[in-house]
Amino acid sequence: MAEQAGATGEHHLQRLIDSLLYEGYALYPYTPGATKNATPTPFGILYPPAYAAGWASTFDHLELRCALDAEQDALLSAQVSFLSATGERHQAVPRTLQLGPVELGGLATGQQSELDTQVAATSERDLAVSVKLSARALQDGHWEVSLRVDNRTEAAADLDRAGALKHSLLSTLPLLRVRGGRFISPLERACASVNTFPVLATSTDDAVLGAAIALPDHPQIAPESRGGLFDSTEIEEALLLHVQALSDGERAEIERQDPAVREMVARAAAAGPSDLIALHGRVTLRDPDPDPDPDPDPDTDTTRDRAPRSRVSDTPPQEPPGLRDPREGEPHASVNGVDFQRGGKVRICPPPDADLHARMLAGRTATIERILIDYDGRTHLGVTIDDDPGQELMRESGRYLFFFPPEVEVIAS
Repeated sequence: MAEQAGATGEHHLQRLIDSLLYEGYALYPYTPGATKNATPTPFGILYPPAYAAGWASTFDHLELRCALDAEQDALLSAQVSFLSATGERHQAVPRTLQLGPVELGGLATGQQSELDTQVAATSERDLAVSVKLSARALQDGHWEVSLRVDNRTEAAADLDRAGALKHSLLSTLPLLRVRGGRFISPLERACASVNTFPVLATSTDDAVLGAAIALPDHPQIAPESRGGLFDSTEIEEALLLHVQALSDGERAEIERQDPAVREMVARAAAAGPSDLIALHGRVTLRDPDPDPDPDPDPDTDTTRDRAPRSRVSDTPPQEPPGLRDPREGEPHASVNGVDFQRGGKVRICPPPDADLHARMLAGRTATIERILIDYDGRTHLGVTIDDDPGQELMRESGRYLFFFPPEVEVIAS
């Protein structure tokens, strides 16, 4: 059972890495002629040193640092995932580098675990990549672990961004794993990471992922997701609808380019109405105070007024019977000695600095349809304009024009 749970956790982690790896890979409308698809738009870029030196916002390295609770014989390993450019525009292929496992105690005594390698990229030059894993003991008995990744590829200093990306590591995602210990949340104990945002990546806290965008601890892909769309931070439902709205010509143009983009478009186009509805939203309800001892011994437990057991439900709560509809508002209100009644008549008297729409209604007679009072105690009058041919339609559909009490004058009945 434990092996099955571990395999499930590994599957979820790999899905997360794959999704983040292709974040910004090709932005919709996905056609290669689109300006924003002229060059990749990924996060987590490690530029060649010659290009990175010219800008304060560019890096040729990243360093993931995090705190670890473990014994000296714990085993550490590292993985670095990234994309390397292989063609024009956004075309790239995934790459993975592995380091370790190595004992924590050995790392802390100065024995560093390093990897210097060449990664095939464009036809012009391979990528020169350096990966280094190290650790040091902290005064409170914990450890600080560091994973550094450097792009050491030689490139001309006068490259533009498109040229520099051909010699860069794109969407670089460092991953640290431990066997025989647990990582401390970077949100609870921050370390000086560079060019990456580490978060706990598994439910057992035995892995830390350096994301290229800000994420919470234990991030997960929603079970309703239809797969990566290269814009994982966007609304997936909207992206699927956009892909389905592509013309035949745009679809044909896309199908001639990168197979990864072609596969994405085909997957999005196959999404049916039920898939889109599933993406529209989901609410999970949980009691805030779970019972710390769900099965107490009735003979020995003397605790009274125990908290209710934790319950989880995907069913929205039901309104209690007899609850008044808040959309109906109040039947009447009094503001500064002036009484307003639902169904009463007022004359629109907007101030000189009111918006143009309100000033166009100056002097018109209106019927008060709703009287709403907000949390700050301000009164809002929802009205329909008398003698307006669409007054009944506005009343039936609940589309009112709202004014504050000083902006209208009560007409005596």
